[in-house]
Amino acid sequence: MNFQLAPDRASNFAGQYDALFYTFSAFAVFFTIAVFVMVVTFVTKYRRGKKANRANPIHHNSLLEAIFMGVPTIIALTMFVFSAKLFVDMRTPPKNSYEVFVIGKQWMWHLQHPNGIRENNELHVPVGQPVKLTMISQDVIHGFFIPDYRVQYQVVPGRYTQLWFTPTKPGKFNLFCTIHCGTQHSEMGGYVYAMEPKDFAEWQATGGNRFKERPKNLADAGKQLYEELLCNNCHMEKDNPRAPSLYGIFQSKRKMTDGTVVEADENYIRESIVNPYNRLNAGYGNQMPIYEYKKQISEEQIRMLLEYIKTLGSAPAPVTTPAPTARGNAAGGQS
Repeated sequence: MNFQLAPDRASNFAGQYDALFYTFSAFAVFFTIAVFVMVVTFVTKYRRGKKANRANPIHHNSLLEAIFMGVPTIIALTMFVFSAKLFVDMRTPPKNSYEVFVIGKQWMWHLQHPNGIRENNELHVPVGQPVKLTMISQDVIHGFFIPDYRVQYQVVPGRYTQLWFTPTKPGKFNLFCTIHCGTQHSEMGGYVYAMEPKDFAEWQATGGNRFKERPKNLADAGKQLYEELLCNNCHMEKDNPRAPSLYGIFQSKRKMTDGTVVEADENYIRESIVNPYNRLNAGYGNQMPIYEYKKQISEEQIRMLLEYIKTLGSAPAPVTTPAPTARGNAAGGQS
């Protein structure tokens, strides 16, 4: 029988997490045994009826008290630093990460690659490259968990969450939902396929060919949807009385009607699409037809719109006709 104490270590975090887990477990076992041994020893030695010497009991020992307080404190602080560093590292994806968008639904995982490839309950990733997952739920809270990678994070409705990892070896690894999300929670699983960079590039090429009629990427799909929903009728190249311009909005500072200033990150833009009245830009009122968009747009479409809006840089310069020259004016006047 092939018994595994733990899943394979297949990501950059696996070794660090296991070291932390086994260290905490070792200290827990050690102190549990130590306390148990001391309790049994003293209960046995000083129980009623034993002829133990109870004269002149020691009530104070500075050295012993310093050891009992100092050693656990040093151990606790060391473990805190170790675990805090790992936590910060797991919450800070590298800038060169390959980003995949994840939507949790009852009861499946829908994944979208930047080049337009989509997967259900499967995730293909390249070995040796950081992979960042930007996740949201379409209904209830889910938990995205890859045991072999030792990564897990909540996927919640109405807000984007992230996790990242770097696959360290090729293979097929389990993917689970870790939060009970309904009657078919146990079926909400899938697989992660870690591939060598060359194989992954070939898979991308093949996967892209399967979707020839689809937009090349999420931003292109978002542009189509943006035009279908007539967003550009109100959100023009420049601010106007009907709506602010969306050119250059991503990561810009926005002043609200209550005087606060917020950064237009992904969560802000998403909220502005589905619940625009929560935080209104200064100078604007309840003009966006919120009831229509809530019914029409899914989480997948919101992601498309968001990716397109992120590509909108500065507004294009207006086309101007060159002013006529003095000679031209004279000629015109003669004609």
